[in-house]
Amino acid sequence: MKTTNKKISVLLTLSWCLISHAQGTLKEYKKAIAVDSLFKNKVINSPKEFHWVGNDYVWYSNNIQKGKEFLLADTKQQKQSAAFDHTLFAESLSKFLKKEVKGQDLPIENLEFDKTLSTLVFTTDTVKISCNLKTYELTKIGRYKNPLRNNEYWGGTFDELGNKPVGSPDSLYVAFIKNYNLYIKNKKTKTETQLSYDGSKGFYYSSYLQWSPDNKKIMAYKIRPGEEHKIYFVESSPADQFQPKLQTREYLKPGDQLPFKSLQLFDVASKKQIAVPTDLFQQQYDLSEIEWKDDSSVFTFEYNQRGHQVYRVLEVNATTGKVRAVIEETSPTFVEYSGKRFRHNIKKNNEIIWASERDGWNHLYLYDAGTGKVKNQITKGDWPVREVIKVDEENKQIYFTASGLDNDQDPYLLHFCRIDFNGKNFKRLTTENGNHKVTFSPDYKHYVDQYSRVDLPPVTVLKSTDTQKAVVAMQQADISELNKTGWTAPEVFSAKGRDGKTDIWGVIVRPTTFDPNRRYPIIEYIYAGPQDSFVPKNFQPYYWAMSSLAELGFIVVQIDGMGTSNRSKAFHDVCWKNLKDGGFPDRKLWMKAAAAKYPYMNIDKVGIHGTSAGGQNAGAALVFNSDFYDVAVSSCGCHDNRMDKMWWNEQWMGYPIGPEYEACSNTANAAQLNGNLMLILGELDDNVDPASTMQFANALIKANKNFELVIVPGMGHSAGGDYGERKRRDYFVQHLLGVTPPAWSEVYK
Repeated sequence: MKTTNKKISVLLTLSWCLISHAQGTLKEYKKAIAVDSLFKNKVINSPKEFHWVGNDYVWYSNNIQKGKEFLLADTKQQKQSAAFDHTLFAESLSKFLKKEVKGQDLPIENLEFDKTLSTLVFTTDTVKISCNLKTYELTKIGRYKNPLRNNEYWGGTFDELGNKPVGSPDSLYVAFIKNYNLYIKNKKTKTETQLSYDGSKGFYYSSYLQWSPDNKKIMAYKIRPGEEHKIYFVESSPADQFQPKLQTREYLKPGDQLPFKSLQLFDVASKKQIAVPTDLFQQQYDLSEIEWKDDSSVFTFEYNQRGHQVYRVLEVNATTGKVRAVIEETSPTFVEYSGKRFRHNIKKNNEIIWASERDGWNHLYLYDAGTGKVKNQITKGDWPVREVIKVDEENKQIYFTASGLDNDQDPYLLHFCRIDFNGKNFKRLTTENGNHKVTFSPDYKHYVDQYSRVDLPPVTVLKSTDTQKAVVAMQQADISELNKTGWTAPEVFSAKGRDGKTDIWGVIVRPTTFDPNRRYPIIEYIYAGPQDSFVPKNFQPYYWAMSSLAELGFIVVQIDGMGTSNRSKAFHDVCWKNLKDGGFPDRKLWMKAAAAKYPYMNIDKVGIHGTSAGGQNAGAALVFNSDFYDVAVSSCGCHDNRMDKMWWNEQWMGYPIGPEYEACSNTANAAQLNGNLMLILGELDDNVDPASTMQFANALIKANKNFELVIVPGMGHSAGGDYGERKRRDYFVQHLLGVTPPAWSEVYK
């Protein structure tokens, strides 16, 4: 059926070309490379950052038609005004710098207002200056030092062996590692005391040490090293020599042996070791978050079991060494420690706020830390908590973001909420149909709410937390100049997924030259990594992976299928030991529904491209889904999950390594590939082992499959840079439009 449809499609395409100007032409290529600049600076009144001065004022830099302005919103007066007189400021700065400065183009950064708004400290270039806002007199304070440029290590000094001594809370002792063992030294007498004697090169004490608050105990890690695993790169074209260089990286892959950490507890006064049994943390992926209780009676830590199906918060009795589980999280698939883990200790009440997906959605729970029992579920409903913003222990409230709260909105849109520890008094701080970004005042009584969608320019409002009502209407973005370029907003589109019930959401991007009477091949930009969702939700004039491609004569789409995050646990679990799925059953139905609504979308000519996990997905489109996809460009893909980094792949594909790894492998199933494939690879990719792509290429060669391989010298993990972008555009134009691409020399002329 697909072959017959393709033949019909070719005839239709030829007939369309006779009655319409061609796609993929030199003119369209020039438009594609210019569209980013064409859309740039065409949106005004869309500020990016907001800065509070105490609790009453918030200032920001607003982009206007010709430059920028600094504005100040007042929560008490409920009004907005210029943060200062821009003309007077420019006159003073012109004299100070001895060059002309315009009021709408002030070259100032790092602004700091005093609480009375009478003085402003700022920097211009590297000079730090103070401005008296009553007289506009400028005073040089000194040179500005960017802390990010300082290479000093802020954690303290290291000894001659590279170990970091750790001082006791009373500053009388330091603990350190020598000859693989734990020592302490009296800082006054310089006397050294050896506490451990069982350390060796093969099972050594680590310099990660923690004193108890009362100075009486020390917790140390004793580590049995794991397996050394390196990946290798040949840098073919180094800048400083003619001959290539060999590079190596430490790189653990699924199934590799990990270090084993045992917790060692020492009583300083008696110099005795207190045994800590490892039964509850034996099958380690990682131990983390070690924290002593204020009274030094216990310390807690978190244990992530290899395979990520068991996650525990454990407590160690400092007197007996006995270990007990305070919280145990289990899942038949995976506990998503990497994206949804949240824990907050409420020391005053001996309680813990903990995030869990145990009821099918990511929610918050209040635990009694003493008994290890749940006191109450804090948040509840068929929607997920996305992020905890603040835990207000004094008022027993939690500020957080959530999505999926509204049946008539995109379920990925972020909203800000507040709730009491006991699960009562749930309050929405945002309700408008948009993706919200909130900046709270220090006392959380007011907040700047900026919201937008891909099809809604940003709206910025100052609100009261108590009423959620607008105090000051700060800005409404103006896109009139953008519209003059022919820009049209991406369309938010949803369709039912494979179960016939769940809505799958995505966007449709059309070219500025869009003509509903033409036929457009479809290109999907894909990244189906289970760690997040990826379809854009905020307003942008230009989308890198979609806008330029669309200008060549394509409809470009992006979709979040099942197996990605930020919906229900069941939605997410589709990825479990099944990364080849990639949400493809949902993606196909979504595109078919879009094409049924819009006949100009040519469902018989579908391309796909992606990078990293998206590169794996793009390859899988032709290996496992060639009934639908025709052309794929795959950049630096992890084509066999046994070849990629341990943490990411064991999180979703499980441990120990099973037959599902091979079943999901593009490489192992390369003989199934049909369609036109281009592989793009940076030779110095240290994120995804380049050998993953090369092994896929080797398997394709052995299977007598035709494909293109593009290797970019000196490039790391990327989509191929400018060269890769050119090759990608040309490949789609050639194989989806049937047009010979113009020479690059003509395109960039």
